[in-house]
This record gives sequence, C-alpha cells and structure tokens, in this order.
Amino acid sequence: MKVYTKTGDKGTTALFGGTRVPKDHIRIDSYGTLDELNSYIGLIRDQEMDAHYKSILIEIQDRLFTVGAILATPVEKEVLKNGELRLKNLGIVPSDIELLENEIDTMEESLPQMTHFVLPGGHQTVSYCHIARCVCRRAERLAVHLSHNETVPEIAIQYLNRLSDYLFVLARKLSSDLKADEVKWIPRK
Repeated sequence: MKVYTKTGDKGTTALFGGTRVPKDHIRIDSYGTLDELNSYIGLIRDQEMDAHYKSILIEIQDRLFTVGAILATPVEKEVLKNGELRLKNLGIVPSDIELLENEIDTMEESLPQMTHFVLPGGHQTVSYCHIARCVCRRAERLAVHLSHNETVPEIAIQYLNRLSDYLFVLARKLSSDLKADEVKWIPRK
C-alpha cells in the first residue's frame, strides 16, 4: 500500500465510510488537532520520567485514536448496510475518564496546593506538557464546535476536558519530580 493516493490533491479527504469533505471541514480540523495532540503526548512520553507515567501516556494515546475515529465518522455512516455498527467495539467509556481522575488525584496528593496560576516552563518536559494541554483545549473547543452541527458523543468531549486537567497536573508533578522551578503568576498591581 502506498502512502500517497493522490485522492486529496484537489483539497478533499475521505471520512470513515467514504464521504468526501473539504480538508478544512470542522470535522477534519477536529480530529487533525487530536493527531497533533497525540504527537505531543508521544514527545512527552519520550522524555526521561517514571515508567508509570509512560504507561498512562500510552493508554491516553490509544484513547485519542479512539476519539479521532469517532470524530472521523459521520452519524449517517456509523451503521453499515448489514446493520452492524462501524465502530462496534470502539468507544470512550466512563472508566477512561475515571483513570484520568484517579491519576490526577494521586499526583495531587504529593503536590503543594495551588494558590496562584503558574507560568508554563521550568523544564523542557514540563513545557511539553503545557503545550499538549493547550492543544488538548483546542481539540476540545473544536469538538464542541463540531457538536453544534453534528452528533459528537458527550463522553468524548468530557474525556478531552479531563485530559487537559491531567496534562496540567502532570506538568506540576513533573516539575516537582525534576525539582524544576514552578513560577507563580502574580499580577502587577
């Protein structure tokens, strides 16, 4: 199978199910941003850190492919001609969100309570987490925008919302683990 197909040379691409849409369609922007997020999470995972964080990041990357598949499938193409669901065993489930919440709670137990916003930075790995968090928020905004016109499972949006929280807390935890400075944002008076 060749990487290039030439089918997108005129600015369109195919969704799951074969429907062709312009490459700047909100659905494409939405799952394309998930792809960008997944790449940043891979970059975070490539850093030196505890193996537990790496295993959670792999799990997250897998879930992001799932959310991407959901966003790439228009409602009218979810059911195959034989009545079977196209994404039959694919989906985000409440335990995916619970995993993120449990990880957040565990990391926060060892962190000082937040009293101020913190400036992104302090260590390269921490900065990657903040970039991923921002891309995650953009992916969430795009999924919400898509949901105004097309069906997007609410749980997919919830997952992205919780994931951005996880990435923020991971940045704080890695700052602590790496003994990096966590610079508080204190507004000028």
